Amino acid sequence: MSTAKKDYKRITVKSLVEMKANHEKISMLTAYDYTMAKIVDGAGIDVILVGDSASNVMAGHETTLPITLDQMIYHASSVIRAIDRALVVVDLPFGSYQSDPKEALRSAIRIMKESGAHSVKVEGGKEIKESIKRILNAGIPVMGHLGLTPQSIYKFGTYTVRAKEVEEAKKLKEDALMLQKTGCFAVILEKVPAKLAKEIAEALTIPVIGIGAGNGVDGQVLVTHDMLGMTHEFHPRFLRRYLDLYTEMTTAFQQYVTDVKAVDFPNENEQY
Repeated sequence: MSTAKKDYKRITVKSLVEMKANHEKISMLTAYDYTMAKIVDGAGIDVILVGDSASNVMAGHETTLPITLDQMIYHASSVIRAIDRALVVVDLPFGSYQSDPKEALRSAIRIMKESGAHSVKVEGGKEIKESIKRILNAGIPVMGHLGLTPQSIYKFGTYTVRAKEVEEAKKLKEDALMLQKTGCFAVILEKVPAKLAKEIAEALTIPVIGIGAGNGVDGQVLVTHDMLGMTHEFHPRFLRRYLDLYTEMTTAFQQYVTDVKAVDFPNENEQY
């Protein structure tokens, strides 16, 4: 069982590598706005991901594809203003890095300069290697993302578990090693078999953070709105709901309506 080895006042990419070496698991959650980020950071979460999942959670899109670079910068800026301790990682959105390494660098620089973020995240393996190298050469830390990569959903055609077949598993391992060798400071593995994820985590010296990848990796990430039970219609196997805020918030809103209609709110103590 892992225990905390060091009290980090500020988490950096170096901190995460140390945490892996010390067998301390890494906690990671999403945030897209100041208020939520303030709470998440204050709770002691190590890494905050400003994910392109904002496309789903905040804007109601079916996929992560529609969100723009400008929108990601807006969300990241809001989060950064709330942070005292956590490392903030920002997703480069679909279309901002895949086809042209120069465009990838321009996108990453905009995120770093305009939001004040600490690092960026990209989805994919060897097919985006040159883009990753270009970003790293500019001194910008990069987190990789393999397995189920939501920006490629139309290629996969489904959100099912990846790398169950031998060839895909082999490619996943090769891509993970390539990301480490290229210079990424960490890798997310999404929806891959637990045994494979554990093998990859043991083979890498950089942290491997899982979502639907078992407990043999170096840390875990969830979408905050999912683990709080706000997105109540989403039920993947890997999701543990720590609260049922959908029900609690609905009850509170309904009570507010009742109180306003009955002229019970505001009462004499709630007015000037």
